[in-house]
Amino acid sequence: MDNKQTRTRVVKRRRKKRLRKRAYFILIPALLIVLGVSYFTYLYTKADSVFSDSYQDDGREKSDLRETKVDPNIDNVSVLIMGVDENDHRSNEGSSRTDALMVATLNKDDKSVKLLSIPRDSYVYIPEVGYETKINHAHAYGGPQASIETVENLLDIPIDYYVKVNFHAFVDVVDALGGVTAEVPYEFKESNSMDKKDSIHLMPGEQDLDGEEALALARTRKLDNDIERGKRQQDLIKAVVKKAASAGSVLKYDEVIEAVGENMTTNMSFDHMKSFISYGTSGSNLDIEALTLEGYDYQPSNTYYWQLDQTALEQTKTLLQQHLEIANPSSTVDQSGTSQSSEASTSSDLN
Repeated sequence: MDNKQTRTRVVKRRRKKRLRKRAYFILIPALLIVLGVSYFTYLYTKADSVFSDSYQDDGREKSDLRETKVDPNIDNVSVLIMGVDENDHRSNEGSSRTDALMVATLNKDDKSVKLLSIPRDSYVYIPEVGYETKINHAHAYGGPQASIETVENLLDIPIDYYVKVNFHAFVDVVDALGGVTAEVPYEFKESNSMDKKDSIHLMPGEQDLDGEEALALARTRKLDNDIERGKRQQDLIKAVVKKAASAGSVLKYDEVIEAVGENMTTNMSFDHMKSFISYGTSGSNLDIEALTLEGYDYQPSNTYYWQLDQTALEQTKTLLQQHLEIANPSSTVDQSGTSQSSEASTSSDLN
């Protein structure tokens, strides 16, 4: 009788253990799902709040080169990315020049991005002041709107959105992600984000960089030129995007959102931003092609400029227009179907 009772108790204990194991197998994934949903709900709410604070209405319903207002959920769009070095110790808020200037065109169907780096010393016409000078001066003359008008005039494509980011955001984002891996082309010393001279010292080779080191690599051009610097900036942006898209960075998004939001202004609403998520979720399939504007050194009256090669510029214009799937905004078509550029009349008006 005792043996029978003992066997019964053993069976009951085994059943309880099996039930506990089943409960664990069910409860643990369920708990993780709940925690995950809660975390992403928190991130969504925080992003909505932070990025909404970054929004600035620029008074444009659409670009003057668009016939209708674009919807980034269904349309190919362009974004002007402006990197500025505005600091309290410089007292230059609102009057800074752009230290980095890029145009991103995004093709919704292909999930592809063309990322054009515009050399800061490019000699271009600035509508805000009515004469030619360095393109990075446009922001100092008239803020984001003057930069947008200048780039539209230069590339003959609509600029639908802009993002202006202080370099402190770049430093904080890289640090929030735990650094990025990049190729340093040569040994150099550079100032940090607070303008402390030669405080960053890097040796050549592929290495992990923190935020200040990555910024120094993005800014330096002491041993080469602005074209090479633009390429480094593009490579660093790709490295940041790759790191942010990795599974290990998910729990760092909170800090990334804070870093970007505190140092960014944009005419994109949070709803607009959400439409770009599909590009990021393409992962390794996201096609980002880096472009630059070819040219040559030009130095009249002891002032250095980057004189753009007109043939290469026209090719770049066409490439971006095709990527946006738009016709040349400055072209008209006569009754015979022959395309006639209005560039000549535009040039005479500007001169």
